[in-house]
Amino acid sequence: MENTITIENSESLRSKPGKPYPLGATFDGEGVNFALFSEHATGVMLCLYDANDPTKEIQTIALTEQTDYVWHIYLDDIKPGQLYGYRVDGPFDPSQGLLFNPNKVLLDPYAKAISGPIDGEVELLGYDLDDESDERFRTQSTTDNSAVIPKSIVIDNAFDWEDDKSPDIPQNRSVIYELHVKGFTAQHPKLPKNIRGTYAGLASPEAIDYLTKLGVTTVELMPVHQFTGESYWGYNSIGFFAPHSGYAANGAMGQQVDEFKGMVKALHKAGLEVVLDVVYNHTAEGNQFGPTLSMKGIDNPAYYWLVEDNKAFYMDYTGTGNTVNMNHPRTLQLVMDSLRYWVTEMHVDGFRFDLASALAQSLSAAGQLSAFLDAVHQDPILSQVKLIAEPWDIQSYHVGNFPVKWSEWNGKYRDCVRSFWKGDEGQAHELALRVLGSPDLYGNDGRNPTNSINLITAHDGFTLNDLVSYNDKHNDANGEDNRDGHNDNLSWNCGAEGPTDDAEINALREKQKRNFLATLLLSQGTPMLLMGDECGRTQQGNNNAYSQDNEISWFNWEWDEKQQALFDYTRQVLALRKDIALLRRRKFYTQDEVSWLCTNGEAMTPENWHDCNTRCLGLHIDGSKVEEQDENGEPISGGQYLLLFNTYWEPLSFSIPKAGRKRKWDVLINTAEDQSKKDVPAGKDLDLAPRSMLVLKA
Repeated sequence: MENTITIENSESLRSKPGKPYPLGATFDGEGVNFALFSEHATGVMLCLYDANDPTKEIQTIALTEQTDYVWHIYLDDIKPGQLYGYRVDGPFDPSQGLLFNPNKVLLDPYAKAISGPIDGEVELLGYDLDDESDERFRTQSTTDNSAVIPKSIVIDNAFDWEDDKSPDIPQNRSVIYELHVKGFTAQHPKLPKNIRGTYAGLASPEAIDYLTKLGVTTVELMPVHQFTGESYWGYNSIGFFAPHSGYAANGAMGQQVDEFKGMVKALHKAGLEVVLDVVYNHTAEGNQFGPTLSMKGIDNPAYYWLVEDNKAFYMDYTGTGNTVNMNHPRTLQLVMDSLRYWVTEMHVDGFRFDLASALAQSLSAAGQLSAFLDAVHQDPILSQVKLIAEPWDIQSYHVGNFPVKWSEWNGKYRDCVRSFWKGDEGQAHELALRVLGSPDLYGNDGRNPTNSINLITAHDGFTLNDLVSYNDKHNDANGEDNRDGHNDNLSWNCGAEGPTDDAEINALREKQKRNFLATLLLSQGTPMLLMGDECGRTQQGNNNAYSQDNEISWFNWEWDEKQQALFDYTRQVLALRKDIALLRRRKFYTQDEVSWLCTNGEAMTPENWHDCNTRCLGLHIDGSKVEEQDENGEPISGGQYLLLFNTYWEPLSFSIPKAGRKRKWDVLINTAEDQSKKDVPAGKDLDLAPRSMLVLKA
């Protein structure tokens, strides 16, 4: 049965009760079903806005149908491109976490597109404080925010994907490249200015040719969910379904959805996977002093984890003011629906979860499945894509403790490799574990070396160039008096702080970069390369460039000879990894297949391992003892390889082992500048250059 609804401007729309699922605004070709969850609301108003003037509220409709706490309605003749928002009424009792305020227009948590950034000053949460230390909340805000809040957009999911499918690259062949959608192409000199820094820019032949030429397989995009504008990095989400409108070249009124899909389609066609860095652990609404933009005003106690004794305050496991309440079934559904949407409708190939430990805060013991982890584990769609955890938050550190199917950013790998090449004492034993894929972390729970996402650098911290150029952070440009960012970076400036004309220092820095890259790309596990590390990108010593939407963070495409040489070297090492299956195994090495050698060519002894001055060691891989097939069923056995690591500051003599009937070892990689020697006699001594790494094949 149809009803006729009278709207404020005396127009009318035909309506039906609609359905409670799917949540959000769903266009079926004739009209739109609107569905919004709110358990504690007493009334919900759907507000429609003029696409030519998003501040103009042209139609207001009361939702009277409610099923399982979902308010819903179906409107005929509503088309894609329609702007909308909600006003939600209910009790205002901050001590119980109830913050309903019909003066606030709210974004739909299921909005597939959002009309743009938040302009001007956003009205703070709907109450005031006599004093910031006073817990007595007193008044609701009567200020209407419709002029500054962006609007949700009805979209049409139809898109010509042609024959698009995921490259589905096996984890042991994957090389992840972490990049920022805007920063990667913002200064690309060969791209039209209107597409620089956009999804279209990343989809351009120039950008894709660069990535494929480099040799990476998987791009990991820093956050692309709609976020508020104060953070260049994007870790301030406000729309879990909506691609960020600021990265769209073709318009922000829904066009961003098709542009994002076109980018994925182009990357897939080139054989590149797309993984999203997603932020479900918190939102841009912040704590009790933050703005009301969406979920706070829709059902605050359902969506956020509140302090039990006084629900006016938020549990903060993220350092951002709030923590999303993954223990509530509707909030869990929101996140799961979002993840499935990005896989099924947007065709992405996996996710890296920011502060993933915060999503699993119901863990009573390390490794036990939380509701979220359990839901992902059994989901027939999500369990088949790449799942990567950042396994820590501000209160807990769970490296090695996530369940089967999950890979993890291996912070222990990062710290150990940094310390080793810095020359710190007592790193040899742990380095051996990390180079072999961290079997101490992933070898006893059904996982394998590829579950270790090995990294030296990431967006958060120094770039590789800065890691070898600065002892201290230099974050003055952030405007926080250099108080922000990590103080302990395990970095070493090689003898001068920042840029220098000293040729010896610059040569050492280039060698250290090569050492780091060779270690990273030839360790067992899945390597992750930070955008620009392959060409010496610098942030001028800034190790927390979250706010630097400028040349400090952007990729610089104008290179000198040293940068070009480093790029060529990185390509060389990546090609070596691709060609030699023994360097990217699916399974852990056994004691029969590998041995660790000290400088005399003999096996490392317990005394050698425990000697804090051990700074040189070799890894011998005997492929003749390996019985394993690759993912195509081809054997990977055969061949002997030797990886030599010397972080000592003087040359050292290393006795090269014999290799059966082989009379020599070929030098595949030598991070020292003098790479003229291409073979080494077996059973002879070799002088290793200071702070260098060699890779040899018998």
